[in-house]
Amino acid sequence: MGLKKLAAKVADYNERLESGLADEIKPDHVHKVLDKLQKKEASLREDIASCKDADKKERLQRKLGVAEEQIARARWLLEAIG
Repeated sequence: MGLKKLAAKVADYNERLESGLADEIKPDHVHKVLDKLQKKEASLREDIASCKDADKKERLQRKLGVAEEQIARARWLLEAIG
């Protein structure tokens, strides 16, 4: 699953929480998304370490920043639905 889809899932969960539908969010689903995001983060770190092209490295670092932000949001969400 791509980073955009994973970010969209986390955003959807946050919207549900804000609209009072937190009981519909299953922690297992958030854990699955969080696991996928963490795997994506590790993959991006490996790609950055092995990349020699400066432009590609910069693009990968931006993606890594998005992944890290989404991981933080997913962890916050897990605490909120607790």
